[in-house]
Amino acid sequence: MHQQPYKTYYYVLRKHLLVLTGVSLIALASACGGETSKAEKQVARKPQPVLDSTYYISYMTKDPLLKEHTDWAKKFYRERSFKLGWFKNNEIVPQANEMMTMISKAGEEGLDPKKYQFKDFKTMFANLEAAKADSAKFTEIQKEIDVALTGTYFVWASDYYRGVIIPKENKEIEWDVKRNKIKLHKALMTVLNERESKYSYAKFSPLHPEYARLKSALANYRKVQAAGGWPKVTSTKYAVGQKSPAVSGLKKRLGLASADSTFNAETVTALKNFQSAQGLKPDGNLGPETVKLLNVPVDQRIKQIILNMERWRWIPKSFEEDYLIVNIPEFRLRVFEKGKEALAMNVIVGKTMNSTPIFSDKMENVVLAPYWNVPASIVRDELGSKIANDPGYLERTNMELVDSKGNQVDPSQVDFSSVTRDSWKYILRKKPGPKNDLGDVKFIFPNTNDIYLHDTPHDELFSQAKRNFSHGCVRVERPLELAEYLLRPVGWDMGKIQSTIAQGTEKHVRLKQVLPVYLVYFTAWADESGNVHFREDIYGHDRTLAQQYFNEVHATVMKPTSNGRGKL
Repeated sequence: MHQQPYKTYYYVLRKHLLVLTGVSLIALASACGGETSKAEKQVARKPQPVLDSTYYISYMTKDPLLKEHTDWAKKFYRERSFKLGWFKNNEIVPQANEMMTMISKAGEEGLDPKKYQFKDFKTMFANLEAAKADSAKFTEIQKEIDVALTGTYFVWASDYYRGVIIPKENKEIEWDVKRNKIKLHKALMTVLNERESKYSYAKFSPLHPEYARLKSALANYRKVQAAGGWPKVTSTKYAVGQKSPAVSGLKKRLGLASADSTFNAETVTALKNFQSAQGLKPDGNLGPETVKLLNVPVDQRIKQIILNMERWRWIPKSFEEDYLIVNIPEFRLRVFEKGKEALAMNVIVGKTMNSTPIFSDKMENVVLAPYWNVPASIVRDELGSKIANDPGYLERTNMELVDSKGNQVDPSQVDFSSVTRDSWKYILRKKPGPKNDLGDVKFIFPNTNDIYLHDTPHDELFSQAKRNFSHGCVRVERPLELAEYLLRPVGWDMGKIQSTIAQGTEKHVRLKQVLPVYLVYFTAWADESGNVHFREDIYGHDRTLAQQYFNEVHATVMKPTSNGRGKL
């Protein structure tokens, strides 16, 4: 069994931080000597010192790791009138020990404990103990310890709550979801019981249950890793009741309690559950794709879990009560009302070359019987040459070319070979109707990407397990049901929606209240039952993030921690 370096550090740290469990530094020393000394009594009675702003600013800026968090330190100490944060009656508060314990377990979060153990608190506490007879020296050491603890918290909390990689500061990371606006100095004040918060800062806990479930999954997968990983599965067809030595390995891989050699109904059920969790059709057969995913190394799955834990740190502290979310790799849309899932359906997202962007915005309108305004890129790459070479193309495909005022334009007068997004001054659009690429309805949340949700005339594509076929927009499986749900508050039912569509005239209907929309990218998650789901990294975002994340986070986060099996 391997023992992580952070665990060793933790035990050493606990030995030297007994003072932080509620026993004061001064009282600990006096217990060894029998009676409280005069010097100790004087220290206990002395006024709690305050900091000079130049002190903590100088301390923070001299340390490369602390420097970027200087502004948080400024806000923290200004709000407390420069009083020390980690001492009460000249004794270190218990929260210091809680923080050190949390840091020692940072590997459980996919973080590296060593990054946050950059201050030698063992020596600092020893020096503080030795200086109790020297009031001035005691005060100076107090100040150093206080700022060091504050800086340590900000370094850890920034990674834990905001992320090791900050998308807004990194052009290679595609993630334009509204950012987590956590105020770290307020979080620290909550930790120190100086303010209340609806968030779990005081317990050093994650903000989202989805993150907590991934953390549990990470612990289970590390148990699998410590036990040597999964047995290799071969591509073989088995009939129920058939026996084979290889079936024993398959059962172990699927986490079944019984690992005999009989391929039974329990094996089929477990295999179907595995396929569903991987986004495959649950047919219970050991096809090539199923076998491929069964044989993905546990180390790779651990990395995938850690990367998706990191993405949850980028999500805002909490979602609104009502919102719509699309998980792109899952090809799935969900609508939440008052915090509970109200509607869910499959979607089709962009092809690899036309990837659906990751961002958030607010839905404002539902458009019935919509025109399809063709993007300039499609005009340039696909349709321009067809229109130029075929005078009857527009009429035959129920399309028209108009100017910004809606006036018809003769396509023979347009140079389609020089079209760019900036130079394209016309509108090429397909008229409402059954062959319209947007189908009968689209859902508008204005954004610079020109991305929206919409219907499609190609319903047959929803039967595919992998559904990345579009030019970037999100095609919805049951658009009329979604439209009815969204338009209920403004008096629209299914009958009214369908009769309006049948008229063939574009109709914009404004929502009673804008609805937050999130287009996100999670390739691993755990459901409420603890079942872990994985999806293919269809756009390569995991690969890009892994290159940066694991360069920042030490390789110790990939080490196994203990023996065992764990859930799959």
